[in-house]
This record gives sequence, structure tokens and C-alpha cells, in this order.
Amino acid sequence: MEKITKPFVGSVRAVRGQVVVVHCESDYRPALRELLTAEDIPEIRMEVHSYYGRDLLHCLLLSSKEDLFRNMRIIALETTLSIPVGKGVLGRAINLYGQPLDGGKTLEYTDARSIYGTPHQTTLKVNQEHSLLETGIKIIDFFAPMVEGGRLGIIGGAGVGKTAVMTEIIHNLNQTHPGVTLFAGIGERIREGYELWDSLQTTGALAKTALILAHINENAAVRFRVGAAAVTLAEYFRDEEKIDVLFFADNIFRFVQAGNELSTLLEEIPSEFGYQSTLQSEIALFENRLVSTEDNSISSIQTVYVPADELVDPAVAAALPYFEATLVLSREMHQEGRFPAIDFLKSKSSVLDTLRASADNPHFRVLTAAIEILNQYERLVRIVSIIGEDELSAQDRLIFDRASKLRNYMTQELFTLENQTGKPGAYVKRTESIADVEAILAGKFDSVPADNFMYIGTTKDLEKSDSGPV
Repeated sequence: MEKITKPFVGSVRAVRGQVVVVHCESDYRPALRELLTAEDIPEIRMEVHSYYGRDLLHCLLLSSKEDLFRNMRIIALETTLSIPVGKGVLGRAINLYGQPLDGGKTLEYTDARSIYGTPHQTTLKVNQEHSLLETGIKIIDFFAPMVEGGRLGIIGGAGVGKTAVMTEIIHNLNQTHPGVTLFAGIGERIREGYELWDSLQTTGALAKTALILAHINENAAVRFRVGAAAVTLAEYFRDEEKIDVLFFADNIFRFVQAGNELSTLLEEIPSEFGYQSTLQSEIALFENRLVSTEDNSISSIQTVYVPADELVDPAVAAALPYFEATLVLSREMHQEGRFPAIDFLKSKSSVLDTLRASADNPHFRVLTAAIEILNQYERLVRIVSIIGEDELSAQDRLIFDRASKLRNYMTQELFTLENQTGKPGAYVKRTESIADVEAILAGKFDSVPADNFMYIGTTKDLEKSDSGPV
């Protein structure tokens, strides 16, 4: 095998999991984040993380460690990690290095960019009209609407439907959004990546979508860097192609977890709660690149796994301030068979602050009334569990009944789960859901049993049943 002619650095001193200790034996001193490789095995890749003393380098291993051995000669590549950019990545699933994961031919590209970007001054886009991104999912568009160019966080524990909700949003927004879609799979299961790929291919949305994946079985260094690679692609389409971008990341907690694994291997002192001391800055570096310029936007939807359903976990708390809208998934609703299992009262959106400024805005007016009756429902449901609904006053029975119908109305069949449920998905416009909620709260459906509202699209579907509105 032909040797690579590059500056000689030194030799391998030790291998500690995914951290390689390199002893510098030349005058050449590689910069932080510079890529190194073996003189005789160019497939080996490692990234300079830090200097330990004068002559020792701690490097993050980005390839297999099987070919490494003590005293292996190491050379510098005089570059950083780069990702192929351009429209050639659309329709493809690739890894951190731009290599195909979809079984297709080698990626064709003419340009590559460092995953760390280039420092530049960005001017944040101020959207005076606050145009909303309509997802077609009632509970999201009504309780926690998302603004174009903003960030939406989907937050919940294991098995409550975070990925299902994200996949449905991808499916629905791809139908109407004129830009490109980028998906960063950070430490998630291979099965989930394949299912998303298959769903996009089936719906025809794959042609304007690129998937950048680092699965849970890959080493921590790769999982930790793949988010930055995906963001680099988003920046390219925003700045060079002048295209609006939909950016999806699954899962931000896995990004934090990968950083924590590396911090442990590097023997860095952890914070009080066991996470890496650089937790806040790592999330900030990721999130602050997902900004909208004066010309084009990056709209970001990200899932956040919540360990043990504890929203106060430091990894979750560190990400929350960056989201304009948050969807908190409820295990209790999931166990009741209500999908999407989104908690009405814990989910929030800063868009509502803007709606509040206009007193006659129908969305804000109806939403305020809905939240008020749902808060009363939380009080009444505890009473009903003890003494029964019949013991409530007439007014409380009316409130309890209408709130039950509203809760049931917010369930919805999803397009991306049709093969599992056997029922067709539904897309509901925001204006329709506002009108339906207003009608429910006004008592127009008081004669209709609450169970009839489960998994309907709009209230027009009630007219198809035996029990119609008054």
C-alpha cells in the first residue's frame, strides 16, 4: 500500500477505548480538531482533541481500533472533518464522512465543508408577520404552533412516541414546504433510520431530503460529531443555495450522552450531576448555528429523550431554553391510548405571546378558553375518581363533559402509522381545529357522546355517524 506523504507527527502511545494517546516526535504540532491518520493505513482517522503536557496528544478515534497498535507511525492530514455539500446529497443517506448508507453508488460532489463551519456574522431574520408552519397535527397547531425559522422541541421519555410524532411532521411538512429537508440521526436505532428512509421513499419526499446518520452502535466520537455535520449542510443550503431548510434532529439527549462518554474517557472532571462540565457550551455551539438569515430560514424540529421522565434532568434543562415551542409527551396519555400523547398544559409556544398582543385574534381567544376548561378538568377528574360524575353540580358536569370531548378531539390518526393501525391518516388545517374547538366549548356538540370524538379528523366526521350535532 502506498504511503501518504504528509507531515510526520509521532507514534501511538496508548489506546483507551475511543481515545488514542499520540506521542509527538517531530517539530510539527497539529492544531486542535485536525485529522490524523496512520502512515501505512489511510483508513484510520482520529481527531486531535487536546494536548496533555508538551508532547502528548489526546485524539478521538473516528474509525475502527482493530488496526491500531503501539508505536504505529502517525501523520497529519492538515485538514479537519469535512462533509460533502451540494444537491448531490439530496435523496441519499450518508454517514459522517459522506459515505453512502443506502446501498447506492458513491456520492458525487464537487465541494466539501468543514463540519465546524466558518466564523461569520449572521443577521437574524425578524419575521414581523410571524408566519406559522402548519403541521396538520391538531394538538400541535392549536396548543404549540411553530413559527417558520424557529425551533420545536419534542420532549418525552422512552416509548411515548417522539420519533413517531417527528416522522409525521416530516411527512406533512414535506408536502407543502418549498425547501429541502435535512435529518440528523444522532445515536438512534438502525431500525428507526431505515423506517424513516422507507417512509420518505414511499411518499416521494426522499428526492428533496438528505439523511446524515450515526447509529447507537457507533463509537461516541462519531455520534458526537454527526450533528455538526448535519448543521453544516443546513448552513450550506441556507447561505449558498439560498433555500429554506427544514432541519430534524433525533435525538439531542444522545448528542449530550456521546459528549459525556468522551468526557469520561478523557478523564475530565464532571459537573455536580455527573454530566460533562462543557454541557452548556456544547449545546450552545450546536443550537446557535441553526439560525435564520435575512434571506432564508432554518426551521428546526428536535427530539429530546427524558431519562426516567424527569424534565429537570440537566441534559434536558440545558436544551429547553433554545426552543420557541416545546411539546411534552405524556406517558399517562400514551397508556390511555391517546395519540399523539402530547400533554396539553405542559406544551408551550412563544408564538402565543405574539397572538396575545392581538386581543381579537381567534386562535388566542379560543386557546385561552380551552386551557381554562382543561385546567378545571384536572381538578374535576380527581373528584370524579372518588365520588363519580353524577355527584358533580350541573355546571361542573357540563365543564367535565366538554373538556372530555376536547381531549378526545385532539387524538388523531397519523399517516406514518397507517401500516400499524390499519387506519388512514388525517391532515387538519389550523383554522379548522380552531373552529372545531370553539364549537365544542360553545356547546354545539353537547348531545354527542364524548367517545365519538376519538380519532376523528374534524367535527364534520361526526355527521357521518349516527349521532350528529344538535
